[in-house]
Amino acid sequence: MNLHIEDWFPVILSLRVAILVVIMVAALGLPLSRFMARNEFYGKDVLEALITLPLVLPPSVIGYGLLVLIGKNGLIGRYLDTLGINLIFTWYAIIMAAAVVAFPLFYQTAKAAFNSVDVNYEKAARTLGAAELRVFFTVTLPLALPGVTAGLVLAFARALGEFGATLMVAGNIPGQTQTIPVAIYYAVDRGYDVTARTLVLIITLFSFAVIWCANRWRKNN
Repeated sequence: MNLHIEDWFPVILSLRVAILVVIMVAALGLPLSRFMARNEFYGKDVLEALITLPLVLPPSVIGYGLLVLIGKNGLIGRYLDTLGINLIFTWYAIIMAAAVVAFPLFYQTAKAAFNSVDVNYEKAARTLGAAELRVFFTVTLPLALPGVTAGLVLAFARALGEFGATLMVAGNIPGQTQTIPVAIYYAVDRGYDVTARTLVLIITLFSFAVIWCANRWRKNN
């Protein structure tokens, strides 16, 4: 089987999902990782364990957990169903699955980056009258940017390669929910070796290019 024009859909969908996931984890993870890096409070260890739990859980467990939450009879899905909203077996479910597994990678890397920033620089900025938001965007974030960028690259790569949880909550619907990893599995299962090899080459080269560019950028900044 040769790679036809419709077979490029998994590539486009996977890239779209990965980009959106990076935006989501950055929006949620930056303030959270900054807060956790600078504050100590009761229950912090428990909260961090929950945040990083998807790193060690099998993808099938994550997928099942999402089904319990957003499935038609799930805790959130039941309410969404009354509004006529269904997330299961849609590309929105792919985004949720990819975000759950990618977020801990970004969080851990970003938190380490913020921990490496000398707090004296932040204190100096506050002494000069800078508000907290200005301190963050003009002092803390620029100093932590190499580590934050590394976290974004890891999150992007993880979202791009997510398979197990995606298969459980979004299935394998060609032209709708078929991402690159799912398409590869489908192609191998049916003996479409040319398609499988082509998709493997695409995701490998693209992932390599992203990591290489990020490393080059970090070295030059």
